[in-house]
Amino acid sequence: MKIEQIYTGCLAHGAYYIESHGEAAIIDPLREVKPYIRKAEENNAWIKFVLETHFHADFVSGHVDLATATGAMIVYGPTAQPSFPAYVAADGEELRLGGAKIRILHTPGHTMESTCYLLIDEEGRETALFTGDTLLIGDVGRPDLAQKAAGKTQYELAGILYDSLRSKIMFQLPGDIIIYPGHGAGSACGKNMAKETRDTLAHQLTTNYALRTNMTRDAFIREVTEGLTPPPAYFPMNVMLNKQGYEKADDVMARSLQPLTAQQFQALARETDAVILDTRGAEEFVEGFIPGAINIGLDGNFAPWAGALLPFAKQPLLIVTDPGREQEVIVRLSRIGYDQVIGYLDGGFAAWIAGGNKTDRIPHITAAALQPFTLKEKINVIDVRRRSEYSNEHVQGAVNIPLDYINENMHLLNKDDTYYVHCAGGYRSVIFLSILRSRGYYNFIDVRGGLKAIKDNGRFRLTDYLRPTPIL
Repeated sequence: MKIEQIYTGCLAHGAYYIESHGEAAIIDPLREVKPYIRKAEENNAWIKFVLETHFHADFVSGHVDLATATGAMIVYGPTAQPSFPAYVAADGEELRLGGAKIRILHTPGHTMESTCYLLIDEEGRETALFTGDTLLIGDVGRPDLAQKAAGKTQYELAGILYDSLRSKIMFQLPGDIIIYPGHGAGSACGKNMAKETRDTLAHQLTTNYALRTNMTRDAFIREVTEGLTPPPAYFPMNVMLNKQGYEKADDVMARSLQPLTAQQFQALARETDAVILDTRGAEEFVEGFIPGAINIGLDGNFAPWAGALLPFAKQPLLIVTDPGREQEVIVRLSRIGYDQVIGYLDGGFAAWIAGGNKTDRIPHITAAALQPFTLKEKINVIDVRRRSEYSNEHVQGAVNIPLDYINENMHLLNKDDTYYVHCAGGYRSVIFLSILRSRGYYNFIDVRGGLKAIKDNGRFRLTDYLRPTPIL
């Protein structure tokens, strides 16, 4: 028997390949399905099942394309109502995979159809549990994402999750069973996840705050719902796509991968009111970019930030990226359902400059150069990290405006005042500044290197460091 975790760091997402006696199952695949097909072919196996733990909110699953390409059966747990052919299994039902079995454990709470898949090996041993977002390493799935669909409050869903964990997992399975979750640290599907991407159940019972054996139902509900911030705006759209189906990934690529000269790019931007998305690194972007462009660096949590910050999934997108990375940008946007790329700047930003077109830049300052200002006058410092990061430690006097909620908080900013903006290391602050600049806010200056550079400088006054708290 073979188990392989296929982890995608930028989404903090774990998909799984399971194989026994030439039959394979894929759990929670990403939208680009060719790697799974290729893996099965290399192992002389055929993909029998595509197992979905729930209707995902943070990415578009590859279940429909994978089933179409291979003839595999899409499987959901009880209560799921997909709009495409799928098998809705009963709680406790077992599926045969080669010489192994997969038992369905219905574990509602994160969503009402949430299901774990218990792998029983060829010798009959309960070997692994694929938990989706029901049980994460160090946490459990947030219970506020499916309230509307379930017709329940987050507190009711949290109570249901408490019951699921205790009736199906905590006291019923062997301690040495391996927990394989759907997400890891960095995902917005939980708030206190560890950096590890798998663990034993026994270890989780001693380290996961939500699995304390003496925890009351009321305490669980209170602690699991405490500190939850609104989910990213693109989540409901992804749930809908995962329930109803979507355009084939190959068709999206063929339509989107259109090279444009600088002149064509400029004309199309005017004609379509497209968002210009520049995916180069922050340090390169601040030195020069197309006026009005928004920067979200590809070498970071690109897709989640794009989904959280780009205004409408159906608005056309024009791409500026390092030459050779155009397909990567399109693939990673399609993972969250952003399929409206209408072309890319052929030759990258260098082609724009070569055409003699206007450029813009973001002013920036080092921590060392900023520090003398703090001694002479009261300056405006904006910290765009998440609330939990700010609460743990920040520059004294800095105002917290998390990047996640820039659209809701722009009224706090005065276009005529000067502000110095930082995040942890520079990635998020440049996203923040590019959005502001595209909307006419020009007196905003990036602090190079973020809080790390500020701390390394050693001359800024910071609040006392507090132990991180489980807040998104």
